[in-house]
Amino acid sequence: MTKATIYHNPRCSKSRASLALLQENALDIEEIRYLDNTPSKDTLRSLCQIMGITPMELIRTGEPLFKELDLSTSETKTEDEWLELLVQHPQLIERPIVQIGHNVVLGRPPEKILTILPNAS
Repeated sequence: MTKATIYHNPRCSKSRASLALLQENALDIEEIRYLDNTPSKDTLRSLCQIMGITPMELIRTGEPLFKELDLSTSETKTEDEWLELLVQHPQLIERPIVQIGHNVVLGRPPEKILTILPNAS
């Protein structure tokens, strides 16, 4: 059975829909509730690299905390500084992140997960 890892927040409708898609496709699912079990900087860095995005692109800029922390998308932080921010404030991590094998995708919209399912065409 193919293993899928989902980093998600069960209170988020996109996360719940993504988890349901994985369940419908009979995958062996590792569910990581990232607010309770925050991924390390190295894990987040690896996920970003596989997706081909920067850590800044993994940040929920519409989250009230983003504004409370007086952050801006035009800030000149290093990738390491953005990653540290995500580890310190996991509620800023965009969700859900799904990994199947060597492929990773943000499940926004959840249907994007279908592109990395085994035998996806």
